[in-house]
Amino acid sequence: MSKTSFKTTVEWQSLDWRKLERRVFKLQKRIFKASQRGDVKTVRRLQKTLMKSWSARSLAVRRVTQDNQGKKTAGVDGVKALTPRQRLSLIAQLKLGTKATPTRRVWIPKPGRDEKRPLGIPTIYDRALQALVKLALEPEWEARFEGNSYGFRPGVRFVG
Repeated sequence: MSKTSFKTTVEWQSLDWRKLERRVFKLQKRIFKASQRGDVKTVRRLQKTLMKSWSARSLAVRRVTQDNQGKKTAGVDGVKALTPRQRLSLIAQLKLGTKATPTRRVWIPKPGRDEKRPLGIPTIYDRALQALVKLALEPEWEARFEGNSYGFRPGVRFVG
């Protein structure tokens, strides 16, 4: 292993993830509160700030390359995994406005049936971009949802 690749490995693994998550959470909280107030202008400004922040981009890349269950699934580009250096490079490249690449189409069996259904698998870059946008949009919409609405909401469970 060369000195530079060792350095990027150490840099990636020595990132203070709790600190990054706290920064992102604070911005998300501000988006949530602005959305509750109905302050659309502030919501959009904070969302742009969040999507441009290094912390949010780092978390998005980490989620799709390390935390996600489908992290080793290749898109049309054939890339299955990224080195720490490539992850840091991806963080720098992530930005809105780029056109998504086509997804890889795979036919998977339906549970309990003989039929198959199509599944589109995006590239790692596109997955990271989707995760970044999700970080920005989720707090806005969580503030707008009804308190008794439980479908497809993270961390919200019906206890009855």
